[in-house]
Amino acid sequence: MATTAQFRQALRVGPPGDIWHKPALSAVVTLGILNLTLLALGRLDLALYTSAGGLGALYGHGLPYRARARTLAGVLLGTVLSTAAALTAAALTRDAVVLVAVAAVLAALHKLCCDAARIGPPGSLIITFTTASCAFVPQHPADLPPHLALTALGAALAWLVCMAPALLRPYGPERIATARALEAAARLARTAPGAPDAAGRTALVGAVDAARQSLALSSPARWRALGDAPERLLVHAESALAAPAEPVAADVAAADVAERYAAWARDLRRGRQLPRLDLTEAEAAELGVHRPGPRPSPRQALRRALGPGSALLPIGLRVAVGCAAAGWLSLAFGVGRPYWAVVTAASVFQANSTLSWQRAMQRVLGNLIGLVLFTAALPVARSGQVALIGLGLLCQFGAEATIARSYWLATVFVTPMALLMTEFAGLQPARTLVADRWLDTCVGALTGLAACLLVTNRRTATRLSRALAGAETATRAAVAAAAAVGSEAVGSEAAAARTGLAGALLELREAADTATGEWRRPALPHQRTADTEQHAHHLLAALLERRGTGVRAV
Repeated sequence: MATTAQFRQALRVGPPGDIWHKPALSAVVTLGILNLTLLALGRLDLALYTSAGGLGALYGHGLPYRARARTLAGVLLGTVLSTAAALTAAALTRDAVVLVAVAAVLAALHKLCCDAARIGPPGSLIITFTTASCAFVPQHPADLPPHLALTALGAALAWLVCMAPALLRPYGPERIATARALEAAARLARTAPGAPDAAGRTALVGAVDAARQSLALSSPARWRALGDAPERLLVHAESALAAPAEPVAADVAAADVAERYAAWARDLRRGRQLPRLDLTEAEAAELGVHRPGPRPSPRQALRRALGPGSALLPIGLRVAVGCAAAGWLSLAFGVGRPYWAVVTAASVFQANSTLSWQRAMQRVLGNLIGLVLFTAALPVARSGQVALIGLGLLCQFGAEATIARSYWLATVFVTPMALLMTEFAGLQPARTLVADRWLDTCVGALTGLAACLLVTNRRTATRLSRALAGAETATRAAVAAAAAVGSEAVGSEAAAARTGLAGALLELREAADTATGEWRRPALPHQRTADTEQHAHHLLAALLERRGTGVRAV
């Protein structure tokens, strides 16, 4: 089932993310304030509840601040409600079998909701980690209100910390999204003449689409500050798709064009004034045409995720079955609080079986090294509560600094961080902690993979068929638009056709990647998919090339 190439891919360490420091610093600031305040009050044992809300500082950093405010509020509200459910279960029963079932159901709900709403990193795992931890902490009914108040307090602080950069760079996320599109255009422009680069072209289509989504979600005040300069830059970035193997102008080398894209991207990231680039009359006429379609509301997204035929339902069932089995099996092996087995199983489930296998291997390797790191750091952690807090924050920073590079590398820091959090409530036997955590890791990873094999997801193939039909429909519309452009038709029709074709291309590539990685599935139309993608890219290039010809407008 797993090849050598997949094994190497799972262990590969990639480049760092471009905004990794934003969630890292936000989490360190939020948790640092909360933990030091509790330390000053002599109640560091309550850190679990404040951290449940405070870890919300990891979310939403790629969104414009207007959208970030709403998204963060929804994530943090969901966190508080999930924590309330976990704590209520812990107050009503001490039966570990029941608590595992509660944690498993909550984990499945987190996965469904986060995937349906496309919350983005770190997804549902952080919420599952905090709620599963709370479910196995004994509670008294009278303690529920103050403990939930602490979670809400941590969530409120996380929201404020994540929104604070808006005071300095109110349109930083929009600038970064536009810069990513220009950087993708620069990479494509550097492609050797005649060398096909379907992945690079798809990456540029996705980056331009993401940037336009970001601009559409921005505050209306953005127009007064930046005008239409970002949209003009995106038009130029998109033009790299028109002729990937040739210079944009006869007297300009492709390397110079790539450097120009890169220079504009650097100006965007550094907050410099943006150029107002000249466009052709056709390009200028389309500036107001590129409006991404309305995003579904959270209620609509959840309805789709739970509706008949949804590709997310098998994944949700996998999470529920795998997490419950992992927790119960861990109990059978004598672990008293098997929350880590539940969390490990939840972390394994990805979009398809291949990715789940890779994640399981990454989790086991990272946890093993992390346990060694925790054992080495334990004498320092137990030298005082300030040292304990400092090490926890250092591990949090290390996890966020490495998560974009490799999941197993980030898990090396996540494991000791989670173990250090258990020390806030009181010292635990180190040997028992390490042994239980290693047992839970193996049990969670194995049961998670077993659930992937038992609960098949044939709907990935259905999704691919739908995406293929949609791409073919968009291709026919693009063919009609190309003919209309040749007869000097209105450019808005061509723009709408291109936008639809680009969206269909992205959906087709995502659906194909997901379906290909599923182990037990029907035969897939690989050749038809490849032919449709190739034809769509050629049409997209032709439409953009015709748009770019003409007299330059001011």
